[in-house]
Amino acid sequence: MWRIWGLIAKGDKNYFIIPNNKKFDEEKIKDFCKEIGLALYDTAEEVIRLKNNASDNSLQIIKPTDLKMLLQEIPECHTIVTTGQKSAEVLQSITHTPSIPIGEYIRTNFAERPLTIWRMPSSSRAYPRPIEWKATYYRKILSSLNMT
Repeated sequence: MWRIWGLIAKGDKNYFIIPNNKKFDEEKIKDFCKEIGLALYDTAEEVIRLKNNASDNSLQIIKPTDLKMLLQEIPECHTIVTTGQKSAEVLQSITHTPSIPIGEYIRTNFAERPLTIWRMPSSSRAYPRPIEWKATYYRKILSSLNMT
């Protein structure tokens, strides 16, 4: 995900990588998130991995995130972005909204506020698309928020 954000926000897919280290620079990421008002959270708080792999297809959701409670903690939140099929499905079930095609959004009311919900392609390296292809979708979010 940070390669995608580095590419679209800073013009460099390696922007968040520590040089000669192959690790992401956590402080740089935190500063960036604060700068643009980006918060991260999982759509599920408790899961069981049914197979010993990283695929979301092998996740069983035991306890979805209590989105109403979470949104009470961040009253300025007006947009939610899912990054992949499983997170989109979980959020859809929480908000009782229809399925959203990749790269698209819907507007809804949830927890007594208007929300825009985006569905993005998975940022995982396991999703076999080039970063540049994924970035074209993520760029739409910044564009819609007049951040480009």
